[in-house]
Amino acid sequence: MRPPVSSPRLLKNPVLPAPAADPWVIEHEGKWYSLQAAEQHLELRIAPCFTLLDQTEPELIWRAPASGPVSRNLWAPELHFLDDDWVIYVAADDGRNENHRMWVLRAPSPLGPWMLCGSLNTDGWAIDGTVLSAGDERYFVWSGWPGDRDGQQNLYIAPMRNPWTLAGPRQLLAEPTEPWERVAMPLCEGPQILRRGNRTFLVYSASGSWTPDYCLGMLSLEGSDFMNPKAWQKSPGPVFSKTETVWGVGHCCFAWHPEEGDLLFYHAKTSLKPGWHDRHVRVQRFTWSPEGMPVFGTPAPL
Repeated sequence: MRPPVSSPRLLKNPVLPAPAADPWVIEHEGKWYSLQAAEQHLELRIAPCFTLLDQTEPELIWRAPASGPVSRNLWAPELHFLDDDWVIYVAADDGRNENHRMWVLRAPSPLGPWMLCGSLNTDGWAIDGTVLSAGDERYFVWSGWPGDRDGQQNLYIAPMRNPWTLAGPRQLLAEPTEPWERVAMPLCEGPQILRRGNRTFLVYSASGSWTPDYCLGMLSLEGSDFMNPKAWQKSPGPVFSKTETVWGVGHCCFAWHPEEGDLLFYHAKTSLKPGWHDRHVRVQRFTWSPEGMPVFGTPAPL
């Protein structure tokens, strides 16, 4: 168990002003890192605390090739420290959305130099990849199409041989079956792993990401049967969703701070108009129920 936090202070939002989406904020050895993607490059902010990220100039750490399968539309990068290496997972294509795949970069430090290792064999279209680590086992979780055409996104999982290679075919974890997952498009994406004790939670984003109805759903698992979709229980409704003043809440990540406690980073829209260019990154604390379930509450106003 983590030690109790001291009296928390009031958190200031947004953490990153618009346009900023798909947050990836982590702490490693006393430094906070925020990774963001542009059309053809990746930018990294480094600060002594997440509250100072907006005051830090981003550094360009990797530029995509001028052409080819990983040259355009870089989406939702994640930075991980795995097996003594720094690894980035990022979705990219050649300018055609149907060619989106998950790509892997590797470097000795967060600032690089970054080497492109190739793409993961996800059996088709893939975005929003993340890692589930459990002891010596490691799995990759992502959002993909059930076929070769746009129109629905599911959540998939596969075992990993190493940080840049999958060890088996994909297994379907969840489909957008509920009304709150199907506004504008039946869509499950942005999976994130949250673990506590013997329980694993997979928090994901649902409905059209360009709409005010974008929200967070959750799968929960007791034990370690990660590849068994029947072992995961879906929440009956969204666990984090819009209010009258905060809209389009989704694509989260989690962190812990010794003074602030458990933190939920997410993006939200600044307008009710459909679109992707009006999003900014926000943060708020979350707690745990006596039954051991995360309690995210409602999005706090600015």
